[in-house]
Amino acid sequence: MHYSKMQRLERVRGELFDLVNVYREDMMAERWRLLDTAPRPAAENMALDEAILEARSRNLIPNTLRFLQFRPRCTLVGYHQAVEQEVRLDFCRAHGIEINRRLTGGGALFWDESQLGWEVYAPVDHPHLPRRPEDLYACLCRGIVVGLGRLGVRAAFRPKNDIEVNGRKISGTGGTEMDGAFLFQGTLLVDFDVDTMLRALRIPTEKLKDKGVASLRERVTCLAWELGYVPPLSSIKAALAVGFAETLGVEFVPGPLTEAEEHLLAEKLPHFRSEAWIYGLRRPLADRQELRALYKAPGGLIRVSLAVDMPARRIRVALLTGDFFAYPQRAVFDLEAQLKGAPAKPETVRRIVEDFFTARDVHMPGVTPDDIVHAIHEALAKLDFGRLGVDLAEANHFFTVVRPLAEMPRPSHLLLPYCAKPPTCEYRYREGCVRCGLCDVSEAYALAEEHGLTPITIQNYEMLEEVLTDCRRQGAPAFVGSCCEAFYAKHRADFERLGLPGVLVDLDSSTCYDLGQEQQAYRGQYEKQTELRLGLLRRVVAHVVEEAA
Repeated sequence: MHYSKMQRLERVRGELFDLVNVYREDMMAERWRLLDTAPRPAAENMALDEAILEARSRNLIPNTLRFLQFRPRCTLVGYHQAVEQEVRLDFCRAHGIEINRRLTGGGALFWDESQLGWEVYAPVDHPHLPRRPEDLYACLCRGIVVGLGRLGVRAAFRPKNDIEVNGRKISGTGGTEMDGAFLFQGTLLVDFDVDTMLRALRIPTEKLKDKGVASLRERVTCLAWELGYVPPLSSIKAALAVGFAETLGVEFVPGPLTEAEEHLLAEKLPHFRSEAWIYGLRRPLADRQELRALYKAPGGLIRVSLAVDMPARRIRVALLTGDFFAYPQRAVFDLEAQLKGAPAKPETVRRIVEDFFTARDVHMPGVTPDDIVHAIHEALAKLDFGRLGVDLAEANHFFTVVRPLAEMPRPSHLLLPYCAKPPTCEYRYREGCVRCGLCDVSEAYALAEEHGLTPITIQNYEMLEEVLTDCRRQGAPAFVGSCCEAFYAKHRADFERLGLPGVLVDLDSSTCYDLGQEQQAYRGQYEKQTELRLGLLRRVVAHVVEEAA
């Protein structure tokens, strides 16, 4: 094709115009700092999080993308969690694993030297970023998804705050705010020591059930597993930085910590090393006379602990912990203060919680006022067990299915766990009992005979479902059983779905879940022996049988 002189001139002019526009757009791109801090102990990294966030809120630093690592290994609980509920303290202390607390909500994490953390700091009113937390999560997680794509890993964002590869989590995220600035952070699993993590953390089985998986190994993945090798850390950081640059439309300029940040870090570090920060912020109630409940909302696990003044029937102290997120950060503390001194009545609790959310600008992604009310009501329902002559601490060992205790029909069956039989027992893995007197099951069978109940030893969940289904089909009115709290938490929805009313009594010793051996137990290879709470089992059987007579 031939061009005239004028056409060639117009073509060159157009190309020059395009080049000028590209250059102008590049010059106008917002510049953010790329901060890459060396591996640090947990307290230093946590103190630095707050130092950078405060500096950003005071407009002392530019918007920032930070990469961080930990050395030595550590566990970090979320802001609203109690360390003792989430971390195996003895194991961590024996193996030199540090323990600390994040500024952000969410669940407990295990960090070794191979993991890579990333953090974004910017104003909450940034014109190109969403204001609503759920939308901000999706936007910023897109940067990691794009970055992982450059490494050859096809990832996707899964609400509310996970990044997954083929349904398995590779990065968890969360955030918080301070005086007009936000921190949004995440962990990228590069190479993962699952066994140590399971021993360092107390993973609530309720969380695993919610994800529809049998074990944590089916829930997580890492770059090493996806790629078959571990990319150089520099390559991973470069890919993620490009992902964020493309997603946010910004240019990253490497830069160090400023003098202001260094000063704030030195000022804050003693606090983040203190027991008051690590343990005291969300310490479980010291009074054993408390009512507890565990409830899984879409936005996280809610743990409720209530100290109740029994003569006055009022809530003395309420503690709401869990792996949820709350904006503003102190909203949970304020709600606890509202509940203090309130009558221990479901209708009063509902009014307080609903009024609190109506009157304040509180946002908890995936957690509604109804979720909080439900969790507190479950704890208050334990008061019903006072009619058995037990104290509040003992009441926490009971779980009701389908109906409250006061409405429980006369039971027809007594269901017992096989793990309460000795490993050497010929009936360990099959139905039956010779009444040898060497385990609690012998006495439980005698208890069943005394009250006209049919005893059945349950070998696994599949057998439990079959037994409850058959019982209901045959017109059985209710059951009494014994299982560990972890098994109940994991299969709670299944108990309700199967629809047979019942009362369960917690076990009195370490279980396969406590020891991280649930898979061995499922295969019939669990070799430990658990103990029944025979005293409580006798009380509840006698009560429901007599009340229904």
